[in-house]
Amino acid sequence: MAEIYNKTNPYLATLTVRRRANSPENKAKETVHLEIDLGDSGLVYKSGDSLGVYPRNTDKLVDAVLAAYKLDGNATVTLPKATTSISLRQALTTELSLGKITKKFAQFALENLACEEQKAALGAILANPDPLAVTAWVDARHIIDIAEEYPSIQVTPQAFVEQLRKQAPRLYSISSSPKYVGANKVHLTVAVVRYETNGRQRDGVCSTFLGEYAPVGEACLPVFVANSHFGPPADTTVPMIMVGPGTGIAPFRSFVQDRKAEKATGKNWLFFGDQHQKTDFLYEEEWNQALADGSLTKLSCAWSRDQDYKIYVQDKIREAGAEIWQWLDKENGTFFICGDAKRMAKDVEAALIEIFKTQGGLDDAGAADYLKALKTAGRYQKDVY
Repeated sequence: MAEIYNKTNPYLATLTVRRRANSPENKAKETVHLEIDLGDSGLVYKSGDSLGVYPRNTDKLVDAVLAAYKLDGNATVTLPKATTSISLRQALTTELSLGKITKKFAQFALENLACEEQKAALGAILANPDPLAVTAWVDARHIIDIAEEYPSIQVTPQAFVEQLRKQAPRLYSISSSPKYVGANKVHLTVAVVRYETNGRQRDGVCSTFLGEYAPVGEACLPVFVANSHFGPPADTTVPMIMVGPGTGIAPFRSFVQDRKAEKATGKNWLFFGDQHQKTDFLYEEEWNQALADGSLTKLSCAWSRDQDYKIYVQDKIREAGAEIWQWLDKENGTFFICGDAKRMAKDVEAALIEIFKTQGGLDDAGAADYLKALKTAGRYQKDVY
C-alpha cells in the first residue's frame, strides 16, 4: 500500500530550481522563484491550493542557542508525545521553534536564573502592571535573546525543549498549474523575510530556508498539500479579474497557466502592484507572452514608488470601474484577491463597493448586498494573510 503524505507525515521533496524573481538592484526586498519535484509522492494539487513547508533552523542559529544556554547538542531529549529520543541538536534543527518567546518561556527563564540581580530585573519586567508593555517586551525577543540578556540561566536539555513550541509549517500559495507544468512539479513565489527586533537582525525561518539555505538537488523539503476553496471558475468561458500585488501574484500565475492548458476562452484580467517596475515586475516576460498569445486579456500595473505620489492596485481598479462592472455584472465574471489582509484587501474591497455605486447606481445597502451575492455565488474570492 502506497504511503500517504499529509501535514502529519510530510513528503521529503526536492528543490530543483531557485532563482531571484525580482531584481537584485532592489536591496530592500528579495523575492525568489522556486521549483519543487514531488517525485512519486502521490501528492495532488490544483490551482489555488497551497504547499505546506516545514522549515529547518540554520546550523548557525542552533549553534548560537546551544552556546548561549551552555547546552550539549549531543545530549538526548524526548519531545512531547514522542516514543523515541533524539539528539538536542536535531530537535532544535528540525522539530522546535527558536523564534519568538512566549510569556510562559519568560517565566520559565525567571525561575531558572542563578543571579539574584538578573532575577530581580526580569521579575520587574514581567510584573509590570501594564499588560501591553509586557506583551511588547515579549514580542521583541527570540529564544536566543533571553540567554544573552540573562546569562545566568541554567536549564537541562530536557526542560529546555519542553518549553519550546513545535516548529509549525508555513503555507505558500502555489504559483503553477499541474495541468501546465506537470502533476509532480510545483512552483512557489516567496518573499524572503528579514527584519529587526530588539536591536538584532532576524530572518524569517521558512522564507530564508527556502530562499537561501535549502540545498538545490537534495530531497530536503518536508512538504504537504493544503487544499483550498480558492480557485478559478469551473466554467472556463467566464471572465476572471485577479488582484495580486507582490507575491499575491502567485495563484494567478497558476490560474492563467490552468486556462492556457485548457485552451479556455474566458477573458483574464490581472491587476499587479509593487514598488518599482524596473526591479519588481515579477514574471514580466511571462505576462508579456501571455498578453501576446491571448491567455491574458488585460494587465493593469501599479508601481507605488515610481512617481512622487503612490499608486496602488485599488487606484487602478477605480480607474477601470466601468469595465470591471461590465465584466462582473454583464458577463458573469469572478473577482479574486490575494495578498495582504490588513490594508490591501480592505482597500480593494472599498474600491469595488465604490464601483458598484458609481457604475451600478446602487446605494450603500445595495452595494453591500451585491458584494454579498457575489460571495455567496463564489464569484468573489479572497486568499489573504
